[in-house]
Amino acid sequence: MLNERARKILAYIQRFTRDNGYPPTIREIGSAFEISSTNGVRYYLTLLEKGGHLKRSGRISRGIGPMAPIGPPGIPILGRVAAGRPILAEENHEGTLEPIEMFGDPKGLFALKVRGDSMINAGILAGDYVVVRHQERASPGEIVVALVGEEATVKYYRPKEDSVELVAANPKYDPIVVAEESDFRILGTVRGVIRTVGR
Repeated sequence: MLNERARKILAYIQRFTRDNGYPPTIREIGSAFEISSTNGVRYYLTLLEKGGHLKRSGRISRGIGPMAPIGPPGIPILGRVAAGRPILAEENHEGTLEPIEMFGDPKGLFALKVRGDSMINAGILAGDYVVVRHQERASPGEIVVALVGEEATVKYYRPKEDSVELVAANPKYDPIVVAEESDFRILGTVRGVIRTVGR
C-alpha cells in the first residue's frame, strides 16, 4: 500500500513523462517535492519499484519509467450534469483528472462537471466536478448520478416501494419522482467532489 507522498510522486512521474516524452531525473523529482537529499528521493523510488509501479535503470540520469502505459491515465471528464433541472447527458471528452493522488485505482471512475444549485447543502456547487464510481446499484441515501430517459442529474437516491425519489440538497427543489415503469437507471455513485478556486 503506497503512502500519500509515494502516490503523488508516481503521479508526477507519469504526468512529467506524458507531457515531455521522457522521465524526470532524481533531482527534478526532489525539486518538485522539496526533497533536498537524493537518497530521500531514492527511498520513494524504491518503494514504487518494489510495488511494481515503475522500473529504474541506474546507469542513465533519466532511467525512471512508470510500468503503466503512458497516455491519459486520469479520470475522463465526459461532460456536464445538472444539479438543478435535469439536462441532456452528452458524453463529450473534456480532458482528465489525475486520480492516483486522490482515489488510488481509477478503474471504473469518471467525472462530470456540475451545473445548478440543487446539491449545495451536500457541498456540491455549480462548477464542481463530481467523481463517480460506475455502478448500477446504490444504497438508500447515497448521492447518485441517475439517467431519467435521456436526461442525467445528480441527487440523493431514495427508493420507495413502487417508485424512486431523486432528492435535492436544496429545499427550493422538489424531489423528482420516478415511477416504476419509467426509463430510469443509475449511472454511478458520487465518491468525491473536486473544486477549483480563484479562477
